[in-house]
Amino acid sequence: RMVHGAGQGMAAADMPTHEEMNKARIDPAHRDTCVKLLISLNKCRRKNFWLPWTCTDEKHAYEACQYYEYLRRVELFKKEGK
Repeated sequence: RMVHGAGQGMAAADMPTHEEMNKARIDPAHRDTCVKLLISLNKCRRKNFWLPWTCTDEKHAYEACQYYEYLRRVELFKKEGK
C-alpha cells in the first residue's frame, strides 16, 4: 500500500513557505521534501499531547517519505559515481 506523499517528492509549489515552516517551528535540518508531512505529524502530536500510540498514520507517512527520499539520494549518488 502506497502512503500518501511517500517517496513522491514535492514540487516547489507544494512546499510550505519559510514563514510557514518557522511558524511550525521546523528545524532547518528537517526542511526537506517531507516537511509538509512533518508539519502535519507535529500538529497531530501536539493535539494529542505526544502520546506514542496516537498519530501512527502520520508518523508512518513521514517515515516512509524519509525512506524513499533516502533511496532517491542513494540513486543520485550512484549515478554521479559512474
